[in-house]
Amino acid sequence: MPTVDAEPASSAPGATAPAAAGRARAPPRGHRITGQPGFVLHSFPYKETSLVVDMFTRDHGRVGLVAKGAKRPFSKLRGVLQTFQPLSASWSGKSELRTLIDAEWVGGMLPLERTALLCGFYLNELLVKLIARDDPHPVLFDQYVATLNELAHDEPAPIVLRKFERALLRETGVAADLGRCTGTREAVRAGAQYVVDPERGPRPARVGDVWPAVAGKTLLDMERGDYADPATQTQSKHLMRFLLAHHLNGAPLNTRQILIDLMQL
Repeated sequence: MPTVDAEPASSAPGATAPAAAGRARAPPRGHRITGQPGFVLHSFPYKETSLVVDMFTRDHGRVGLVAKGAKRPFSKLRGVLQTFQPLSASWSGKSELRTLIDAEWVGGMLPLERTALLCGFYLNELLVKLIARDDPHPVLFDQYVATLNELAHDEPAPIVLRKFERALLRETGVAADLGRCTGTREAVRAGAQYVVDPERGPRPARVGDVWPAVAGKTLLDMERGDYADPATQTQSKHLMRFLLAHHLNGAPLNTRQILIDLMQL
């Protein structure tokens, strides 16, 4: 099945994003972890009967796990390690790829279908490409769960995705306060025009700027999570596309292109 506004999460097992400065780290490798809430972001075959699973967990961030024997017909894990299904996972090991001991389906969430399913794959691709391994993001994990629920209940996909993109950049430490200008710390004015420096934050727009200009109202709406204004929806879409492209170092998102083709998200 294709994926949403982002590429299918196809990163190499060891792919990591830079960790945000000063963020608390996960417990040292080698500890046995039990009953950790998590979701499969991506998996791929490993040797003849196993899988490598990229999992997003609430208290340990993104972890790489080897699910031994998961491809065998009667493996307990075969039908459990599915995307967008809430799991309780246990693992152990000291290397970057640890050993999955157990995973159980928790339930309680509606499945994603049609466009919502594509959007879910977009979320997963963003997490794989922008979240470092072993970097805890409990607030972002909760936002991910809330986003999946909103998509499953047919909330407007463009608004749901913008909120998640904003949360992702904020929680990984690369999104500034959109309500204040860079350097001067002056409050953004609703009637003025601004550009957003991907590394620093908003500043007044100037003649010759090549970055997308947005209204101050759009920035204030985004800071509040208010996307009711159609102009805010349009401008925030272009702004987030610009900011994500910068932090992805220009790497394309396959799922985003699919979504753009399907519904201009």
